[in-house]
Amino acid sequence: MAKKYKKLNYLSKGSALVYALVIMTIVAILLTSILQYVVSQMKFNMNHVERERAFQIAEAGVYYYRWYLAHQTAGMTSAQLEIFWESEAPGGTKEYAEVEYKDPETQEGIGKYQIEVTKAGSSSTSITAKATGWTYKAPTATRAVQVRFRRPSWSEYIFLSNSFMNFGDQAEVYGKVFSNNGIRFDGLAHNAVSSLLPSFNDPTYGGNRMEFGVHTTRNPADPGAPSYPWPDGTVPNRPDIFMGGRSFPMPEVSFTGVVTDLSYMKSQAQDGYGKYFDNSGLGRRIILKSDGTYNICVVNTAQSQLHTISKYNKINCSTGGIVNGTCATCSGQCLCNYPIVNNGVIFVENNAWVEGSINNKRLTIAAADLSGSGSRADIYIGISNNNLRYAAYDCDNILGLVAQRDVRVLNACPTDFIIDAAVLAQTGTVGINDNGFSGKTSLTFNGAIASYLQPYFAHGISGFAVRTYNFDNNLLYCPPPYFPTGTEYSIDLWDEL
Repeated sequence: MAKKYKKLNYLSKGSALVYALVIMTIVAILLTSILQYVVSQMKFNMNHVERERAFQIAEAGVYYYRWYLAHQTAGMTSAQLEIFWESEAPGGTKEYAEVEYKDPETQEGIGKYQIEVTKAGSSSTSITAKATGWTYKAPTATRAVQVRFRRPSWSEYIFLSNSFMNFGDQAEVYGKVFSNNGIRFDGLAHNAVSSLLPSFNDPTYGGNRMEFGVHTTRNPADPGAPSYPWPDGTVPNRPDIFMGGRSFPMPEVSFTGVVTDLSYMKSQAQDGYGKYFDNSGLGRRIILKSDGTYNICVVNTAQSQLHTISKYNKINCSTGGIVNGTCATCSGQCLCNYPIVNNGVIFVENNAWVEGSINNKRLTIAAADLSGSGSRADIYIGISNNNLRYAAYDCDNILGLVAQRDVRVLNACPTDFIIDAAVLAQTGTVGINDNGFSGKTSLTFNGAIASYLQPYFAHGISGFAVRTYNFDNNLLYCPPPYFPTGTEYSIDLWDEL
């Protein structure tokens, strides 16, 4: 019997060993799982930290490039910018393709960033910079930030002026408004209204007290402006007038610098990026055609006040020179036809009469006498009973008109006149021709207006009874070729990839 009990005892010990092994196995599995979880969490946290560092490094790269771009291009003319972007390493991408990022306190390298710069097409003033960052501890955990830089163009304002501007209570304006002088605004502004001046003496409102740089007399009228700088909250919030806000003082937009742009346009036209016409006759009549060409005639005789053309010179289309004889119309031996150079410029060293339509072309027409004669050239539109139109509103259909002095709408324009263009008057005004201008019902202006003097399309009983000004949003990123721009790039769009 003793042997039998002993055998049972052995069996009990064997069962306990099996249970112990099972328990140990389960515990081992649990511990292994817990350990793996802890390790994975540690790795995740470390990776998360390194990814966050990589993001900060990438962002540092973007702002470094912003600093680099500002120091390299600030104050550059259009010609200098073109050379800069056509260099072997546009935007410095060759020299600064990969940069080590150091801890600001210890100066120890903790990672790197790589910069890739993409210049937009010739129709745009924007560039894109992409910075990819990583740390030495986790080189595969990269983060990327992409920023669009834009050099503001003069074509991004519906109204830009060097002079005082006055908007009545019937004015409704879509687009940004800026003046180097003061602005009285009693209508409705859907976008920002800005002025160089903190305050000014408004000649239309008594002329004996200081007003804010941008002010309104609409009920309730703004109080008189105290001495600048004023405490926060001094300027009343008027969303009923300024839906996009008002800002003053703001940096100056210099019309003087346009002389450099005109000189560059002339040289580009002479170098084949368009067409150059000399100062023969009284100027050129330019008729834009939807087939991608334009007719041009030399103006021989024009009525001095109404600027109505009555006679043209015969010309040699091969040389562009005048030959003996005249014509009563812009046709026959007095007419030449040329193709429109896309993204080009037609430069006339004299006055220009412009009409017609743009079809899938980007063009700037400039009129300026840079010969040193002391004369200043004008551009006239509304020559005949035709509108100045685009085939479509997109970046492929853009027209810029740049005059050394005035851009004038003539009496012969349609009763309901439509203008599709960005126009600039460097030393004069954009507006109607004062002599005998009457009986016009409406003006619809789609584009942008830059005028040294206050622009106007109504004057007493003259002008258009109804005036609608629509900003062409395509001009924000696709200004006319060679149109003046600001002097510095600014961040326009920020995104993490």
